[in-house]
Amino acid sequence: MSNQQETSPVAQPDPIPAPTGIVVGIDGSEQSNCALIWAAREAKARQVPLHLVTAYTVPIFAASGLDGGYATVDDDVIRQGAEAVLREAAGKVSEIDVELDARVENGDAAGVLLELSETAELLVFGTRGRGGFIGRLLGSVSSALPAHAQCPTVTVPLSCAARLGADASVKPPVIEKVVTVGVDGSDEARYAVLVAAEQAERSGLSLRIICAVHPYTGSLSWMPAPVDRDSLFAEIQEQLDAGEKWIRNHFPKLDIDVQLIEGTPVDVLVKASETTELLVLGTRGRGGFAGMMLGSTTDGVRHHAKSPIMVVKDREDPRQDDRAAFGPLLQA
Repeated sequence: MSNQQETSPVAQPDPIPAPTGIVVGIDGSEQSNCALIWAAREAKARQVPLHLVTAYTVPIFAASGLDGGYATVDDDVIRQGAEAVLREAAGKVSEIDVELDARVENGDAAGVLLELSETAELLVFGTRGRGGFIGRLLGSVSSALPAHAQCPTVTVPLSCAARLGADASVKPPVIEKVVTVGVDGSDEARYAVLVAAEQAERSGLSLRIICAVHPYTGSLSWMPAPVDRDSLFAEIQEQLDAGEKWIRNHFPKLDIDVQLIEGTPVDVLVKASETTELLVLGTRGRGGFAGMMLGSTTDGVRHHAKSPIMVVKDREDPRQDDRAAFGPLLQA
């Protein structure tokens, strides 16, 4: 695999083939720098190309005065600024041996990244960026991408700067060598477990599966009638044990830990994010005794997590076909 120094860090006028590796959104902010470092290391680990992308739109201003009309900013000037941002970004990962290319796209940032997600293996971006000519690449855009991207997405918060070595002034936190995944019994969560297991196995990490259940008060709106707490937790644990046997069957060499935790799902997962290498969630879940772990919870976790968050869109996987053979499933 060639080093990125052999490739121009600025997109060329000729059409560039659709990306098949990892795409990372760049806008020059600290948030996108964190995303860039994480994406470059992940591309090296997966032995796939890394694609740096920034997008912009040409602003149009309404003229005032006697002469009505509209004025536009010079497209060449904006593009040159965007190219400079990409050159600077490429320099930040120059020591990582990964095949790299970069492109400047003219258009809506969300639309550009969503289109690239159709062929990309992974889409990576920061939690929030800055405005300006790059079109708020990592601001509101980052909220729309996980639910609509055609490939898994990874959001890298600015709080990861210390653990990634991007902020030398802050002491890195102690991080466990583990990939954590939240489950709630939905099909989306089961597929997320498979993706998390693949990530853990590829990275040489262990897998932690967490099911969080809202604290029992004896009268919860999502329960049809008061139930015995111990019986409830015993039932959930039985189904989690069956799920553990299922995932161990597909990943026999993987170190797996399953935890049933009483607590608000967002709080439990945000707490877990403080010490995990990566937190994996599905795009949406369903209700039931697991308390709608995924869905609105995914957004809540992404806004407060301390680790990179991988959001996995549900898709059919033949490995799910034999899940029922290992015991009862979590039911909504």
